[in-house]
Amino acid sequence: METGEKKIRCLFGTDGVRDVANRGTMTPEMALRLGRSYILFLTERGIPRPRIVVGRDTRRSGHMLEAALSAGMASAGAEVFLLGVLPTPGVSFAVKKMSVHGGAVISASHNPAEYNGIKFLDSSGKKLSDDVEGAIEEYMGDNLTDDWRPTGASVGDIHGAVHLLDEYAEWMASLWGGETPFPISGVVDCAHGAAVETAEKVFGRLGGGWRFIGNRPDGLNINEGVGVMHMAHLAEAVRAHALPIGIAYDGDADRALLTDGKGRVLDGDIILWVLARWLSERNLLGSGVVATVMSNMALEEHLRKENISVFRCPVGDRYVMETMSKEGSLLGGEQSGHIILSSFVNTGDGLCTGLFFLKACLELGEDISTLADRFAPYPQILRNVEVSRDGKMSGDFLRDLSSEAETLLQGAGRILIRPSGTEPLMRILVEARDEKLMEHVSEKLVNAIKEQCRYQ
Repeated sequence: METGEKKIRCLFGTDGVRDVANRGTMTPEMALRLGRSYILFLTERGIPRPRIVVGRDTRRSGHMLEAALSAGMASAGAEVFLLGVLPTPGVSFAVKKMSVHGGAVISASHNPAEYNGIKFLDSSGKKLSDDVEGAIEEYMGDNLTDDWRPTGASVGDIHGAVHLLDEYAEWMASLWGGETPFPISGVVDCAHGAAVETAEKVFGRLGGGWRFIGNRPDGLNINEGVGVMHMAHLAEAVRAHALPIGIAYDGDADRALLTDGKGRVLDGDIILWVLARWLSERNLLGSGVVATVMSNMALEEHLRKENISVFRCPVGDRYVMETMSKEGSLLGGEQSGHIILSSFVNTGDGLCTGLFFLKACLELGEDISTLADRFAPYPQILRNVEVSRDGKMSGDFLRDLSSEAETLLQGAGRILIRPSGTEPLMRILVEARDEKLMEHVSEKLVNAIKEQCRYQ
């Protein structure tokens, strides 16, 4: 049995702090306190006047939280640089470009407009580890956070640095290089989010007649019927204009998914399949590919034929990055389109993913219209079983149950049993080429877990 366990924290989730804006954990008061705690954490580790960049997406609440977060950081003595609307990977770029001590992103990624969030980056532009976020969270309840207030010249300052958008777009376009002609047409869905201005600049510099949709943000329409969460919108545009490919981003543009000319989705597994072969030919792959426990077995099957190893990790881009570092891999990602090409970027970057996918297909001679058919993912069935909130399945029970199911699959499939992180549910994934066998094993697992719940 594969596991999808992850560490549990109170404030920080798997992608920073996130909630409905102006409610719960995402109020201006909380943002101010979080900013102070982050700077105090850095100061007590030998950085007397931290320099921090702050970017945001297009949500209406972004201005409010930007003001509160930056005020909190300046109150603790930091020098803050406001980048304006910029993709999360653009903030990562700014951290390195400006040689600052860290970054902050105000975004709720793929969530609806009423949500917002705050996540921090370290001095290399990478997301913080669980341990560091846990340490920052501890400062939130420390009296020192309130008592320690610089005065006079020690008070921090806030500057504008919106020019980094142009520099990031110029750098991103430069990654294409001059040896391969850029595709002349396609559709880009910016999700009414942080990628709008940046993507138009990048594709404009590279040339061609690319169409843009989801590029009219009004502060309230981010991700609304567009972007990676609503691929039908992009598929319709691709088919309507008879174009060969479409690229969609999420709200903060750290993810990308694609469609072929028929409007079929090319998910993160297919993207990894193509990129892994391309990088391997150029000796830029490292030890292999990192994929989460949710990636389809077809990915391993295809890459095994290329003598490329696949390393599995729990769901979440931070765990992808940790496993990449541990295993010496230079490529990792999730089905959701969060892809990390660490030879080029330090975090998931939707623009980078889309561009390098196009480049890889051209240089490998791939026919994009056939990828979905040739990848042929294993059929999957995902079912949820409701459990009591205080009920726990014993490790021995789950191991024995999994062992029995894997015996039935005889190596021709796999199972994944994991608790939901947000609901009182046990999630059961079964994957197998034989659909009847898959359904039989799934039913057996569901019934066994339901029966076990009766005795808790």
